[in-house]
Amino acid sequence: MFEDILKLIRAHDRIVLHRHQNPDGDALGAQLGLYYILKENFPEKEILAVGDMNRRYAFMLEGREMDTVADAAYNGALAIVLDTSAKALISDERYATAKATARIDHHIFCEKICDTEVTDTSFESCAGMIAALAMEAELHLTPAAAKALYTGMVTDSGRFRYDSTTAKTFALASFLMQTPFKTQDIYRNLYSDELASVKLRAHFVSKIQLTEAGVAYIYTTKEEAAATGADTFTISRGMVNTMSDIRGIDTWVNFTETEGGVLCEIRSSVHNINKVAVKWGGGGHKRASGATLKSREDAMALLKDLDEVNSEACDE
Repeated sequence: MFEDILKLIRAHDRIVLHRHQNPDGDALGAQLGLYYILKENFPEKEILAVGDMNRRYAFMLEGREMDTVADAAYNGALAIVLDTSAKALISDERYATAKATARIDHHIFCEKICDTEVTDTSFESCAGMIAALAMEAELHLTPAAAKALYTGMVTDSGRFRYDSTTAKTFALASFLMQTPFKTQDIYRNLYSDELASVKLRAHFVSKIQLTEAGVAYIYTTKEEAAATGADTFTISRGMVNTMSDIRGIDTWVNFTETEGGVLCEIRSSVHNINKVAVKWGGGGHKRASGATLKSREDAMALLKDLDEVNSEACDE
């Protein structure tokens, strides 16, 4: 499955790893997991990992920082893009200037973005794909690599609760756990909250509204977001699932105004909401997708599209 990617890795002395901007646990887990794997198995090569950072997942950095690279670093290099379905989402557009480009992704296909691509929606996470690559190629895992990949799998599968979780998921998790690392280090960082975070979630729970068709939504203006003191990721992706696991709510969306547009995080427990995200220039998964809109008016129009989806028969 990964033969062409592995050939490219072996053929290039410098490899720059990219993923989507505003990274979640899977984007960083896949990127850093592959970083540690390549550093361990190809010590003669220069391996770089670039992009913005989400401090919630900083424990995967193992005390280092994301790399800052000059434009010249792409000369003769291989750029690998991870966990990204569309060009506009890539954390650093300079990937396209590399000598060769490759993508590894598990999202629903939107567009071709690299010369060589391996995409497979049967994986619960991109981190799971990197674990499969390591298993297929018999690459040695370090504890840092295994922990990063396991973190990506845990976060993108909702702690192995989402229906994307399969027997393959657990087989790969078992493979990773053959390398010693402490799962409690992951869970302590991910799920232990400060009192301020608990209060912030309570604030967003109080903002939940329902459409006539039963779609739950939260809309946060730029002024409201600034007043919370929280970063955009926390308000947008971090708060969308305050609406999950509520009896009677099958579809929900979190709208967050930013200088760059209205961020939409869309989720459903039973419906395919990806088609709505794609209609509005976004993408993702069947039941977890996102998009960036131009205005509140567009957000309300997207909400009507979700009403129509929510009125359809369940597609479980």
